[in-house]
Amino acid sequence: MRENAMLRGVLIDWGGVLTTGLAESVAEWIEADRIDPHHYREVMSTLIVHAYEGGLGPGDNPVHALERGELPAAEFERRVAARLRTLDGGQPEADGLLARMFAGFRPLDEMNAMLRLARAAGLSTCLLSNSWGNDYPRDDWDEIFDAVVISGEVGMRKPEERIFRHALGLLSLEPGQCVFVDDIEANIVAARALGLVGVHHLEPAATIAELERLFRTPLRASPSPDVPDSPDVLGVPVFPASPAPGGPGRPATPERL
Repeated sequence: MRENAMLRGVLIDWGGVLTTGLAESVAEWIEADRIDPHHYREVMSTLIVHAYEGGLGPGDNPVHALERGELPAAEFERRVAARLRTLDGGQPEADGLLARMFAGFRPLDEMNAMLRLARAAGLSTCLLSNSWGNDYPRDDWDEIFDAVVISGEVGMRKPEERIFRHALGLLSLEPGQCVFVDDIEANIVAARALGLVGVHHLEPAATIAELERLFRTPLRASPSPDVPDSPDVLGVPVFPASPAPGGPGRPATPERL
């Protein structure tokens, strides 16, 4: 029986939390498409730094616009492909670039099993994911989610306050009644500023153990032996500095990559 009655729900990210990491998937794509890895890091670090340090207004950043669904994925692919280069000095194929970039995502069985156990324990669950126009494998989502919020489908993105409130509304819960799990610290900071309990995901065993502690409910069959790694955003490491209350974290600057 669950003792911590105040906490009644979980909002949780998808890529890098319920799946293997972004960096792993990107590394597979870079090798398969023969992308120049050093040039890739220069290009993407600029985009990611701008996305996390820039404002949150509509259309002010291509990453923001893509995640909100304001910029078509095909147009974003053309823009990125034009800036990248292959090891042969050419440009990668733009069509399907994002699908190939995220093709290496693989589900983490222990994290998905955790959600099933959470629902069985009476907790509400909601997927809260920033989309880059990629497809999601939704076959079993009815089994693990009470609600689904995909940024490009709702015109909002993390770490905007409104997307958290939208997800909470779907569960009919207040911020203090929910735990939010994400691998990007800027999103955790924003969620905590609203009153949610933030869990910064680094690896499954630690995340599940923390959720068990918070909900006082068994949520795993056995611990994972994985060793935590630093989370990446599309292969660009993100190590946020201490942000102002309610503001996003700061990703690594290019010279630190």
